[in-house]
Amino acid sequence: MEQKKNPVALLPLLVFLALFLGVGIYYSIMGKDMAFYQLPAPIAAVAGIIVAFLIGKGKLDDKMNTFIKGVGDQDIITMVMIYLLAGGFSTVAGAMGAVDSTVNFGLSIIPASLILPGIFIIAAFIATAMGTSVGTIAAVVPIAADIASKTSLPLAVAVGAVVGGAMFGDNLSMISDTTIAATRTQGVEMRDKFIMNFKIAAPAAILTIVVMLFTGAKGVVPQGLEYQFIKIIPYLSVLILALLGMNVFTVLILGTVLAGGIGLIGNSFTIMEFANHIYEGFGSMQEIFILSLLIGGLAALIESQGGIAYLLDLVNRFIKGKKGAELGIGALVSLADIATANNTVAIVITGPMAKDIAEEHGIDLRRSASMLDIFACIWQGIIPYGAQLLIAGSVAGLSPVQIMPSLYYPYLLAIVAFLAIGFGFPKGSKKMNVA
Repeated sequence: MEQKKNPVALLPLLVFLALFLGVGIYYSIMGKDMAFYQLPAPIAAVAGIIVAFLIGKGKLDDKMNTFIKGVGDQDIITMVMIYLLAGGFSTVAGAMGAVDSTVNFGLSIIPASLILPGIFIIAAFIATAMGTSVGTIAAVVPIAADIASKTSLPLAVAVGAVVGGAMFGDNLSMISDTTIAATRTQGVEMRDKFIMNFKIAAPAAILTIVVMLFTGAKGVVPQGLEYQFIKIIPYLSVLILALLGMNVFTVLILGTVLAGGIGLIGNSFTIMEFANHIYEGFGSMQEIFILSLLIGGLAALIESQGGIAYLLDLVNRFIKGKKGAELGIGALVSLADIATANNTVAIVITGPMAKDIAEEHGIDLRRSASMLDIFACIWQGIIPYGAQLLIAGSVAGLSPVQIMPSLYYPYLLAIVAFLAIGFGFPKGSKKMNVA
């Protein structure tokens, strides 16, 4: 039996997006810093959920059961547990001094003629290891700004290199919340998505480095930088073990224990401080943790009332073949990111719809996961009201708009992504591990 199609059922989602976007625009006009982050996303989601209960047909108990079933969906619960472990690992590693050692080690081995590409690569590695573009930008931009102030390197170009590298790493990281959301909503393994994603992101990164080499921007590498290579090992371990296909829960637990052990041996913290850093990391994931649960419930309500069926039918009218379907997935997550200024939120919202589109048009789910993360990354790295550019501008003393012309990587990633869709690369192997 064909599922009912009901456009009214989409109203709760529109309420959520309208609140998020409307409040952001209002505070932007008022001149408020971080305007699009003033209203917590979970509160906007609650408003949408209330509307879903009000407009939905049937008994209240039935609607509540549908909502709870959505909240408790296996993929949703798996996703939020990975969020917690990723937050714990990242915080412990940072407290142990892994970020400083990684940055200083990278700068110590970079030739002066390659300082700009070097900044990009360092930011890329740290974001891949930490799983956060915002954290990477906050850590690396002050260093890039200091290098720029002492050399002829333009400040906006240096900051743009950091943002580009941070978006590259966040897009590929095994413990990034965007990767977690993209893989869980599509039901694929992180390693498989990484390989597919890397084949598109790597050419864009290489082109970015080439552009940086030919811009003529030079700098001087700071001298006397101190680092301890042992503090970089937890990052390397997590990346290697994840790529080898080890279960992500095991990877993150081992990474946290390893980072904690190094921190305890090096007197970076006590055993009780180690425990508190783990809990602090859990707390850093609170908003996306709660939001994922609420969006899972909201999506279940919308689907039960025919909203998802209507939206997919509407999208499919404009889709012609696999290429059109991939463009449709990219357009959905792009619009969601532009509206919410949050790439993780955009993926959580559109992921289930993207999976339906991919399955209906025979698209490899690893590819749909990659497209979700890539297009969300592109826009999140460009929009001047997103957290990434706002923080970068704030730390460097620049307007986000001043940084935009120097964002080589997001622009090149967009070009490569469209080429990948147009020419159908990468093909990928037939074997796929389903999570």
